[in-house]
Amino acid sequence: MSAPPSELASPTRPSRVIERPSRYRRLDRLRGSRIGRALRQYGEDVLRPPQGAVPVERGSFTRVLLLWAVARAVNFGFLWGFYSIAKGARWGFGPDSERLGTFFDYLTGWDADRYGQIAAQGYPMSLPMNVSGDILPNNWAFLPVFPGLVRVLSDATGLGWQPIAVLLSLGASLGATWLLFLLLRTVTKPQPAWWAVVFFSFAPMSFLFVIGYSEGLFMALMFGAMLLAIKRMYLWILPIGLVTAYTRPGVLALGLALGIVFLVRFLRRRVDPFPVREWASLMVTGGTIAIAGLSWNHIAQYVTGTHNAYIRTELGWWLDYVGNDAFTPFTPWFRQAGTHLGVVGIVLVIALIIAFLALMWSRPVRRLGLMVVSYAFSYGVYILAVFLPQQSTFRLLMPMAPMMADERWSSTPRRRAAILVGCLVLQVVAILLLWTRGNP
Repeated sequence: MSAPPSELASPTRPSRVIERPSRYRRLDRLRGSRIGRALRQYGEDVLRPPQGAVPVERGSFTRVLLLWAVARAVNFGFLWGFYSIAKGARWGFGPDSERLGTFFDYLTGWDADRYGQIAAQGYPMSLPMNVSGDILPNNWAFLPVFPGLVRVLSDATGLGWQPIAVLLSLGASLGATWLLFLLLRTVTKPQPAWWAVVFFSFAPMSFLFVIGYSEGLFMALMFGAMLLAIKRMYLWILPIGLVTAYTRPGVLALGLALGIVFLVRFLRRRVDPFPVREWASLMVTGGTIAIAGLSWNHIAQYVTGTHNAYIRTELGWWLDYVGNDAFTPFTPWFRQAGTHLGVVGIVLVIALIIAFLALMWSRPVRRLGLMVVSYAFSYGVYILAVFLPQQSTFRLLMPMAPMMADERWSSTPRRRAAILVGCLVLQVVAILLLWTRGNP
């Protein structure tokens, strides 16, 4: 009689189960969770090659040039209209009803006039103060590239600083428009890219492109740097970033965006090679831009002999709103809202932050790619960290124009028409309230 099967089977050792450390098990659970899947999907969308992007067609510059010319003609038309109304009604200029001079005086008022002073006289060696020891608004708040160019071009041509400032702003706005077009055509489909440039050209604050301000030059430099970053030409960004750092505040957002790109590319180096040449140039460029973005305060301090001269100068504009306490990053929005609206204001600021994060999380935005998303997020963080919200908020948000390539803005003809009409109506309102009759 044969033995039972169990007795015939040769004895075997029990298999040894290797248990993963607890930290790996927690990581696996996180990856499999709803949050983990959402984060993974977000990363895939941001890092996915552009969907529907095609090479720029021949003749595109002519098309953009025509758009730019029409938009600037509209700007000049609206400004001339309000200038004529103000002269006829004897309004004066601004909330203090200053005497309204020539049309060039009108186009070079406010900050533009300070650029003219810097071009002619340089920066003050001492800073104005009130009886409480607070530093009052002064020309150290305005960076030197734009007035320096005005001075050089004025000396070379023999023209006054006012027409030179307006012409420089016009030329820079053309560069910004074209570079924005190239940037967006690199990351998205032709239709949303084109309409983003249209909205940018007719935006409510686009009249800044025909007055003597540095906004157009700043955006041309920033959009050019972003385009180079997308093409991974990181070392070429360095000279552009250095010029941007002394054009107007905001280059720290570019430095942070490049830092995010560096981190993402480093973490993905096994699937997306990150050679030494690229990571070294990206690190040097981002670090140098960050240092340059922080240097103006030290330069002003050295020249004037006043501690934190630039920061305290910027705080001089806060006196009428929240007083002139010491600056603490990420508090200005809460200070402004809390001072004037109390708890309701704080809640509104928190709601704005949540709305911004939700916008950055949305799929149409994330599909604009790593550089655009990193820059938009970084610029939003910069505005929250250092800026006191008031009437200047609208013009300071203009460098976030690449976000207008979100395809939801241009998805239907009715929506495109409504946004364009809204831009024109709000531009009229802005020229009246934020230039002719009020502070910009």
